[in-house]
This record gives sequence, structure tokens and C-alpha cells, in this order.
Amino acid sequence: MPSFDVTAECDLQEVRNAVDQANREIETRFDFKGVDAGFELSDGSVKLHAQQEFQLQQMMDILRQKLVKRKVDLAALDVGEPVTTLNAARQEVGLKQGIDADTAKRMVKAVKAAKLKVQAQVQGEQLRVTGKKRDDLQQTIALLRGEDWQLPLNFTNFRD
Repeated sequence: MPSFDVTAECDLQEVRNAVDQANREIETRFDFKGVDAGFELSDGSVKLHAQQEFQLQQMMDILRQKLVKRKVDLAALDVGEPVTTLNAARQEVGLKQGIDADTAKRMVKAVKAAKLKVQAQVQGEQLRVTGKKRDDLQQTIALLRGEDWQLPLNFTNFRD
């Protein structure tokens, strides 16, 4: 039976490249001359640090531009609140990996509500959809793409 998997992952190598490019841009920008500011990529998150909060906002714009150029979906970003002290500001941006259980259940409900002749089941942090006809699977992909799940959905492992 034909099947495919629905996953929510972003390419960490592309994120690393975007962070490196953003750091290089901050080093060369005039409004960041003499300012201790930068990006740091650590397991599953990007940490921003600067002297003031408005600089963090500018840095977020730079990071978003670099990620878009590298074709990383911005839905993968989980932007945290900035933390400001007297002489420093920090912000953490998490990277969403995998489909959480609640979202997966909502996806299964949406597929069942569409009355397509497919079966959807949750397998860990991904969703497996099987059906008898390829056309039903393609309609399911279109259905899932049509809604906003706040995740960067990938449709992989398509098998006949």
C-alpha cells in the first residue's frame, strides 16, 4: 500500500550556515561597531546577545533574512522573550524539531474529518499516512499543506 511520512524538521546545517552569515554581517555593520553582539548556535537553539533590546530586534531581522535565503522555514523558529539587564540583553530562539503529540492528534482528526480513504497514525514525532490510491495520498498532502500548523512540514518516504 502506498504511504508517506509527515515530519517537522529543519536542516540544521543550513541553520548553522545562516547563523555564521549573520555573525559576519553584524561584524561589518556600522550600527554594531564597538558593540558586543553576536549569535551562538547550541543544540536546538540560537542564542542572541547584545547590549540593548532594540539591537536584538535588529539581529532577529538579520537572522530571519539569512534563514529565508537558505530556504529554512521560519515556522521552525520558537522566539523567546528578550531578557534585559543593565548592560546586556539576551534572547533565545528555539528550533522546532518533530511533531508534538497534540499537533499530531489534530492532524489525524483533520485527515479523518476530510473523509479521505486513508489511515493516519502517529509514530513517535512523525505521522504515517497510508492509503490504497496515490491520488488520495496527494489530496491528504494538499489538505495538510493548506492549514497552518505552526510547523515546517516535510512529506518524506513516499512509497508505492
